[in-house]
Amino acid sequence: MLSGRTLEAVLASLDDSKAEETIAIDITGKSSLGDHMVVTSGRSNRHVGAIADHLIRDLKERGFGPLKVEGLPHCDWVLIDCGEVIVHIFRPEVRSFYNIEKMWMAEPAADLLARA
Repeated sequence: MLSGRTLEAVLASLDDSKAEETIAIDITGKSSLGDHMVVTSGRSNRHVGAIADHLIRDLKERGFGPLKVEGLPHCDWVLIDCGEVIVHIFRPEVRSFYNIEKMWMAEPAADLLARA
């Protein structure tokens, strides 16, 4: 499965870059955006930029692409869309403010109602 290979490549690159608090969220069936969302942090704008640059280079070298990248000039929040895997790289303060992993990890309302 391509998304599994992409996810493995993303996680390996983030680990090499010393990204912090990395989580992978399975969004299959929750969104048509992709199969997985990865949320991680860098210690500073500079670290966020370095993580993003390293990930982009690694994915291109492995033949994954085309990649869509947003947020690189400021490096508060960089989004890298790999197709089936979407990666969010945040500074810790920005990640805490938006808390997107909580939103995507929440159980769908229909599942909550079915259990009630």
